[in-house]
Amino acid sequence: MASLYSVNLLFPSLPFSSSSSSVLTPLAFRPYDVSPAKIKRRLSSSFSSAALPFDLSPPPIDHDLLDTMTIAGAKVSEDGVIGTFDNDEEALDAVENGVAVVDLSHYGRIRVSGEDRVQFLHNQSTANFEILHEGQGCDTVFVTPTARTIDIAHAWIMKTAITLVVSPVTRERITHMLKKYIFFADKVEIQDITEQTSLFVLVGPTSNKIMEALSLADIVGQPYGSHKHYNVNGMPITVGVGNIISEEGYSLLMSPAAAESVWKAILGHGAVPMGSNAWETLRILQGRPAPGKELTDEFNVLEANLWNAVSLNKGCYKGQETISRLVTYDGIKQRLWGIRVSSPVEPGSTISVNGKKVGKVTSFITGKRASQLLGLGYIKRKAASEGDSVIIGDDVEGTVVEVPFLARQIPPS
Repeated sequence: MASLYSVNLLFPSLPFSSSSSSVLTPLAFRPYDVSPAKIKRRLSSSFSSAALPFDLSPPPIDHDLLDTMTIAGAKVSEDGVIGTFDNDEEALDAVENGVAVVDLSHYGRIRVSGEDRVQFLHNQSTANFEILHEGQGCDTVFVTPTARTIDIAHAWIMKTAITLVVSPVTRERITHMLKKYIFFADKVEIQDITEQTSLFVLVGPTSNKIMEALSLADIVGQPYGSHKHYNVNGMPITVGVGNIISEEGYSLLMSPAAAESVWKAILGHGAVPMGSNAWETLRILQGRPAPGKELTDEFNVLEANLWNAVSLNKGCYKGQETISRLVTYDGIKQRLWGIRVSSPVEPGSTISVNGKKVGKVTSFITGKRASQLLGLGYIKRKAASEGDSVIIGDDVEGTVVEVPFLARQIPPS
């Protein structure tokens, strides 16, 4: 019972429910009792109820999700990241024609709690947290004081905390940075809950059908970032609209004890498993910037075209002075684009127009078809735009294209 007890300390707004009328039962927010005796009584009630459409009981203590995936053929790295299920092409096809499920449990989850949590994150990142309410969410960008990009975080506004999902490569840096900026009088607490939670995402046009099959139809059609809390046999699970790289699809944050059952249920309803190799291909095809590639000290947040995550009128916050000057004086010198190329190129390759260097490639992927040779790169604003021809390196022909994630970003009029 220790694992169930600890996970609910991470989700104090999610009480247990003995109801088993549906696979995933909506929970009301109410005073919460996390005593071991209370948990035991609730679990006994839940497990003795009528059989559910599929078994959502916790997996054996000596068997976990990665064990199950490895037995099923997943290639798992030493640090627990699934590289591939040897089905990358099938998984990418599912994104276009069905639904894929991806285990992103290696991504960082940071819990910000305390009475001053909203104002704190409002001051430390680019989004306007003061206009958001419980059950809503947003993208926000962590930047340096000169507005250079660190990472995009997806935020869920919960009853007693704000949960941030960040890249695995920035998890420690952002956690340390946030703790550093807590002043003596601030009522804020920062917890890295990555190891105490699991995270899955659904991608593809039939994601809604999976939600309906799991009795989660009430989340379908809600705005991006919206999220609701449910339980799996008494264990909390949060389901949100959007999947990090797209406003479509869904994200599921849960106790590791529930992860195997939820994963099997999603596969049972027709989802195709996707590993991190195919996920990286999808990231580039979608055009979502990544830390260490498009998001570095070399580029600012507006050059990365992350307008939807930036508030221009919320007052003072880290990087705000630089962002305001860039907008006021039209100081944005370059922009992130997709680049369709005729043959493979290397990240770091120069982008040229009429023999003059105008930018560089930051990411490249071959995709699953020859037509998907695509890179991401920064190009000077006045040098090229959508539809223009460029040269990558010495002689690779390329065409500047818009990509879905960046195309959704809306600059102020």
